[in-house]
Amino acid sequence: MIGRRRSFAWCVVSVIGVLSLRVHGQVTSERLAAAPSEPQNWLTYSGNYSSTRYSPLNQITPANVKNLKLQWVYQSPVAGNWQTTPLVVDGMMYITQRLNDVVALDAATGRAFWIYRYTPAQDRVVCCGANNRGLGILGDTLFMGTLDAQLIAIDRKTGRAIWKTEVASTKTGYSITHAPLVVKNKVIVGVGGGEYGIRGFIAAYDAMTGREAWRFYTIPAPGEPGSETWERCPPEAKSFCDPEAWKHGGGSIWMTGSYDPRLNLTYWGTGNVGPDYNGAQRPGDNLYTASIVALDADTGTLKWHYQFTPHDVYDYDSVQVPVLVDNWAGSRVNVVTWANRNGNFYVLDRETGRFLLGKPFVKVNWMSEFDERGRPKQTPQPEGQPTYPGNQGGTNWYSPSFSQRTGLFYVSAWEDYASIYAPASSQYKEGTNFVGGGPRNLTAVPGAPGLGRSPINTWTEAAGHGAVIALDPATGREKWKFTMTDVTDSGLLTTGADLLFTGGREGYFQALDARTGSLLWKTNLGAAINSGPISYRVGNRQYVSIVSGLSLFVFALDE
Repeated sequence: MIGRRRSFAWCVVSVIGVLSLRVHGQVTSERLAAAPSEPQNWLTYSGNYSSTRYSPLNQITPANVKNLKLQWVYQSPVAGNWQTTPLVVDGMMYITQRLNDVVALDAATGRAFWIYRYTPAQDRVVCCGANNRGLGILGDTLFMGTLDAQLIAIDRKTGRAIWKTEVASTKTGYSITHAPLVVKNKVIVGVGGGEYGIRGFIAAYDAMTGREAWRFYTIPAPGEPGSETWERCPPEAKSFCDPEAWKHGGGSIWMTGSYDPRLNLTYWGTGNVGPDYNGAQRPGDNLYTASIVALDADTGTLKWHYQFTPHDVYDYDSVQVPVLVDNWAGSRVNVVTWANRNGNFYVLDRETGRFLLGKPFVKVNWMSEFDERGRPKQTPQPEGQPTYPGNQGGTNWYSPSFSQRTGLFYVSAWEDYASIYAPASSQYKEGTNFVGGGPRNLTAVPGAPGLGRSPINTWTEAAGHGAVIALDPATGREKWKFTMTDVTDSGLLTTGADLLFTGGREGYFQALDARTGSLLWKTNLGAAINSGPISYRVGNRQYVSIVSGLSLFVFALDE
């Protein structure tokens, strides 16, 4: 731990009717472990420790979903890409908004009770937008990571800060953008900053005091297990090779992990190696980048790992949410299922890390096959030729879902999308971009629109398109596909009535039949959807919420 302070000069709390705030029982660690038994609530970033994004609620059905009506809207005052997922606890909703605000809302009406405001350091160094994806909770305390790499505990009744801990130095590129994972009495977070040459880590903090309990570095130091994958530079290297590449090796954490209470293991995906694209200056597989690591939740000890993309030169971050599935393929094997940015769907034994299945779910040409241990046979494309999937991946950070009813795994995918890579030497300088070249997206013809959006939508499917794909976890085979015109950055939600809710950059919020992929309902919310929907219940009404643009929309059936 770098430091802890109890000063409140760095925040402002707006209190709006706090005396009438509805707060019921405390959220104990036992309640978090048994979250599926409380379908009225949404207690973790992904809904439960298995990260299935599945709600057992079934009041909204394929037959009546067409009757969904907008109930209320909360509008954020801050512009920018809003990627948050709310928590819902006993009728109260807690949501983050840019930059690092927390808002307490009545989950049935949208009435705001309080707003906690934190202003990150002005000299912060953050990659890829001022994003915050959500909160963790334990007892009556909310936990938020910040853009300047602080971890803050907030009283959920009053909105006042309890403690603040500095996790890392923001001046060197560290940040926290994901929702913390609370396990027992610990708050677990990782650090972002892979594009700034950080040395990534995952750390746990005491929920009462903010003191650091353990730390696991995703980049091993010399002599530590895995350090042998940071190989020595060749004696006569033809281009720049960094003999101390591990010091700036990346391996960032920017999405929330999962947890198996029976094994007491927590699972996290790690980000890209640094520099991203120039593999020549960092020989070897570069563990534990582009990997899953399984850690003992009490000590942070590494129990096993699996590397999805050894010696990654494509920026294939493996930070996707690990989805835990029991009794895989009718067996007694409990697994981690994973739709990876590199375009492959994976199944791993979650007790041992044993490779069980790997199969592409989009077009892949960076590799051709797996060996018996799950190592990919890489097939680098000739200079100037496209690599599939492209830099943003076959999927990315947007949350997948697994339905206990259908037994299917669902993923938001980018199809027919490729990049052409051009590596370059990159010298590390603290707090500056450290990527080693870069990609350009494959376009149909010179001058055709790229991936970016403009006020007038000039998108062409020739550059790629989005889809929701349903996969059979037993085989990795596609069961159905729902194709979109534009690409998608939306997460997914499945429910106990066999509905699947999702959005997309086109601005539609839509419900599909989770068994067939048929479109059952959609509404245009007017802006791109860059977060995942959730479902909860207040009283006898089921609600579904989604963030679109600068607004949170909440839907339900008429009473």
